Amino acid sequence: MGIVYSSVVDTPRAAVFAWYGRPGAFTRLSPPWQPLRIVSEADSLATGRAVLALPAGLRWVARHDGAAYDPPHRFVDELAADGLASLPVLATLSWRHIHDFTEVTAGSTRVIDRVETPVPEFLLRSTFAYRHRQLAGDLAAHRWASERGVRPAVVAVTGASGLVGSALTAFLSTGGHRVIRLVRRAPRTRDERRWDPADPAADLLAGVDAVVHLAGASIAGRFTAAHMRAIRDSRVGPTRLLAGLAGRTEGGPRTFVSASAIGYYGFDRGDELLSEDSSRGDGFLADVVDDWEAATGPAEEAGLRVVRVRTGVVQSARGGTLALLHPLFSAGLGGRIGDGSQWLSWIGLDDLVDVYHRVLFDDSLRGPVNAVAPAPVRNVDYTRTLARVLHRPAVLPVPGFGPRLLLGERGARELAEADQHVVPTRLALAGHGFRHQELESVLRHQLGRTIGPP
Repeated sequence: MGIVYSSVVDTPRAAVFAWYGRPGAFTRLSPPWQPLRIVSEADSLATGRAVLALPAGLRWVARHDGAAYDPPHRFVDELAADGLASLPVLATLSWRHIHDFTEVTAGSTRVIDRVETPVPEFLLRSTFAYRHRQLAGDLAAHRWASERGVRPAVVAVTGASGLVGSALTAFLSTGGHRVIRLVRRAPRTRDERRWDPADPAADLLAGVDAVVHLAGASIAGRFTAAHMRAIRDSRVGPTRLLAGLAGRTEGGPRTFVSASAIGYYGFDRGDELLSEDSSRGDGFLADVVDDWEAATGPAEEAGLRVVRVRTGVVQSARGGTLALLHPLFSAGLGGRIGDGSQWLSWIGLDDLVDVYHRVLFDDSLRGPVNAVAPAPVRNVDYTRTLARVLHRPAVLPVPGFGPRLLLGERGARELAEADQHVVPTRLALAGHGFRHQELESVLRHQLGRTIGPP
């Protein structure tokens, strides 16, 4: 019972051990398909504890064993009790997780996970395959930055609690950067600042090196007048005010990175290859994105390096399209939309995090950058690939009235039936590499269907 899983990463042992001890490491290693939520991470590998929320109100408490702590060789955590919600878990399961790090060469480390538990190995293997792939990918991205002389920075992030924001802030923290979360409620920690999108405080960005602006109402939902107004109003005005503040803050940000979307290119471009130099398209989303990007103008006029990340369809088991389709396809109810010929320009969540990391610290990148994988697929190929990964059929095409019932006529046309063949031209010219260049690779990683080593 239990498992022993190991792999070698091209990073010195001390740096690997330090990575595990930084805020965000537990978040980065948590498989997205598992029904759990991180309540708190351990504040110390020696004596800290992490708490996970499980279904039915239960808690998993992982307490670190100070007696076994031996940096940079080993740290250990084990299942413990802390409150009534943790007692049923402790009463039915034992778990001791030994993390060992051995030096292979001066620049590489073998990471070994040993778990002592009655849980069979075959139930654990996909989890640890995911963890080791995440670790290798994140360390490689941080190594890229280190080799180019990137130093720890202070990065302010809006939308930090969202799908992309939570992944990005965890990633940046494990890289040694300080993340300031700009939140709309009262701050709870020293790394939070209250942000009023309609009237940002004059000192909001004091001491900040770069801004990543992700906040905006979700575009998912029926395209009613109220929903479309929320999409526009949550983006254009707040972006203009934040960009203006960034430009006015003395000793403040030098870089302003704003989320954007491939909706800029319109919803019906067919087989046309769309690079950052392609013309804008037609439709509500194209209008919104055009105005959204223009709202970054005050930062650009003040001399900041401004990057607008035009994001494709993000693939993550935690949210977005894949989270919606996963249960349908698992039940054998998935299928193409219409004739399935429309292009889907996608990107894995971890690759999107890497893109934000790249544009934050690569001074050669500015203006629009297409954040899409280099191999877009047609809708019919997406459905076949997802069905194959889940070992399910995909023979039930979605009737045309289905998306219209959920999204309305305009929403169905601009979201479910969008046809955009977008390519990451500027990233390719910059020599940027992707963790997942092919769709099947990212789907297997996100859904726990890859069990091989990194």
